[in-house]
Amino acid sequence: MKVYLGSDHGGFKLKENIKKFLRKKGYKVYDKGNLKLVMSDDYPDYAYKVAKAVADSKGVAKGVLFCGSAEGVCIAANKVKGIRAVAVWNQKNAKLSRQHNNANVLCLSGWDLKPDKAEKIVLAWLETDFTYAPRHVRRIKKIAGIEKHG
Repeated sequence: MKVYLGSDHGGFKLKENIKKFLRKKGYKVYDKGNLKLVMSDDYPDYAYKVAKAVADSKGVAKGVLFCGSAEGVCIAANKVKGIRAVAVWNQKNAKLSRQHNNANVLCLSGWDLKPDKAEKIVLAWLETDFTYAPRHVRRIKKIAGIEKHG
């Protein structure tokens, strides 16, 4: 599975940790930036790059974004058609976001998550599949309708 990563300065350190972790686990990891720590960078730039890559993959890839709070990258990523980005702080919600919402971008807080907890969250999220239960499929279609018609 392809995994696209992106972060601003607030999530940079955690992104670098998760990048190494995922590569050790055998994932194909693509870093969409920032590639160096720049304190004046802006999270929407990296959120867009990751979200666009995930959307263009037509379900083949997933994305993980990092910023200080996780909220900024989540808001920005969700502006890209076809993206269902979620900000989570525990494994349970990571799994539920995949099972029920078919989330394709995970957003994590560089300020609030320690690397070991973030690793567990990312792994739980990547290893959990969408259930395809009729009620969840119906709801995803409704979200796509909102995207289409505003």
